[in-house]
Amino acid sequence: MTEKAAGPTAGGADAATELSVAVGQLMRRLRAESPEGALTPTQRSVMGRLDRDGPATTAALARAERVRPQSMRMTLGALEEQGIVTRSPHPTDGRQVVFSLTPAGRKGLTSVRHAKETWLAEAIANALDTAERRTLTEAIALLKRLAES
Repeated sequence: MTEKAAGPTAGGADAATELSVAVGQLMRRLRAESPEGALTPTQRSVMGRLDRDGPATTAALARAERVRPQSMRMTLGALEEQGIVTRSPHPTDGRQVVFSLTPAGRKGLTSVRHAKETWLAEAIANALDTAERRTLTEAIALLKRLAES
């Protein structure tokens, strides 16, 4: 029987714990480097989703973010108050509205991404040697596979 088919092992559980802790620490550090510190992680996630996927309804965003529609309405309301998103009538269903990023929202998102990527690129360049950067590149492919499973 292969290790993959054998199910979780003590080593796999340990790796899962260590990876979870490391990813959490990295995410907190990336958030700390963000110039948009007043935004919650959920708000930033919604902004990114609207940027990648385009305009969406409250219900569609709630499903995608795995939150209740009521929670998403609060998130969108806060973003709308800040001028980050705007609402418009749904093109085919007059009972619904769709939310989109405003130009200011897109500019803020670009600023956040740039700050995070700049910090991370500098950290990788300064903290890792050539062999470690190669290992990191290989690990990225594995992390993507895990995220898709």
